[in-house]
Amino acid sequence: MPFSITKNKALTHVSELTSSYANLSCAEYFAGIGLVRLGLEQAGWNVLFSNDWSPSKFEMYSAHFKDASAHYKVQDIFSISSTDVPSTLLATASFPCIDLSLAGNLKGIDGEHSSAFWGFTQLLDNQVNKPKLVMLENVAGWLTSNQGEDFRITVQELNRLGYACDVFTIDAAHFVPQSRPRVFVIGVQISEANQNIFMFSQRSSSLKTSALEKAVMGNLDLCWHFLDVPTLPDRTECDLSFVVEDLPEKDQRWWSNNEVKRHLEMMSPVNLKYLKKLQDLSSYSYCSMYRRVRQGQQRAEVRKDGLAGCLRTARGGSSRQMLVRVGHSSIRMRLMTPREYARLQGVPDSYPLPPQLNQALTGFGDAVCVPVIAWIAERILNPLAKSFQENTLTLQS
Repeated sequence: MPFSITKNKALTHVSELTSSYANLSCAEYFAGIGLVRLGLEQAGWNVLFSNDWSPSKFEMYSAHFKDASAHYKVQDIFSISSTDVPSTLLATASFPCIDLSLAGNLKGIDGEHSSAFWGFTQLLDNQVNKPKLVMLENVAGWLTSNQGEDFRITVQELNRLGYACDVFTIDAAHFVPQSRPRVFVIGVQISEANQNIFMFSQRSSSLKTSALEKAVMGNLDLCWHFLDVPTLPDRTECDLSFVVEDLPEKDQRWWSNNEVKRHLEMMSPVNLKYLKKLQDLSSYSYCSMYRRVRQGQQRAEVRKDGLAGCLRTARGGSSRQMLVRVGHSSIRMRLMTPREYARLQGVPDSYPLPPQLNQALTGFGDAVCVPVIAWIAERILNPLAKSFQENTLTLQS
């Protein structure tokens, strides 16, 4: 059966009964190919405005969302006028990570790419009716970049704009067979913030890391609003077999025997022993594989947990993940396909793929995991929206 994040309950962990609240409106910044929107829509949200600077990402977005031309602005965020942005309940920003990521250049929040965050907050600052909710998303390196100063600055800026904040981490492996840890900050306009650090300290370990705890405990002077964040579902029981495309044996994307042999020769004895054990089975198993430099030598390494590693943008062959199929006395290898990238992000097969390979790999590799966003929307954003409505009704009565 083709992979479908909307039908596979084991992957989504999102309740079938989505609460219905009025005015679940959103403006999405750094919208990319629309995976934040895919997740929000599962929980009843309506995107009224989108922005990204990349024409190729807009091309992918608009191929799926037919209304894109009416609300998606393809331009630098610093050039957007606040008058062009409609009033919404929520604003999301998955701002560029390259200056914060260990895989990037570590130039920090004022680097050439990640400094786009300031364009986002500039727009918020200039809006007459600021969104009551803000959601930021970025890589784990955000917490430690510039000795933690970049994270402090971003929360401090949201505080200046009137938002009390909470922060948590989520690994996409709780929903899909991809290890993809990300940091989320939720900013709330609220008159009385809950700064009870005990609530944060008692939070499930699945929602925080030692770096996150250090970031919060080292910045208790900031304005926090700790939410009742539920425990994440157990890690998905689905492995890579749930996302693999069924390619014909003669498909040219499978590597030649010589190429497979070359990569086997690059493996450690531990990796070879592991593959040999799987090779003797009467069923196929799938592993993700990477090329890495270890002690000056190039090595081929396989994961043994049934997960893919964190997808990245297409920047050469070494950053693209490889797939190993083992079993029935055979070992076959190839690069992962764009559809497999999409499925690892929880994207349904109805989402069209562009003909250009790197465009697809970059689009999906530089995006969010759909069921993670859907979980946050249903379990955190929707209750907050409901509380705003209840407070409004109380004031009107």
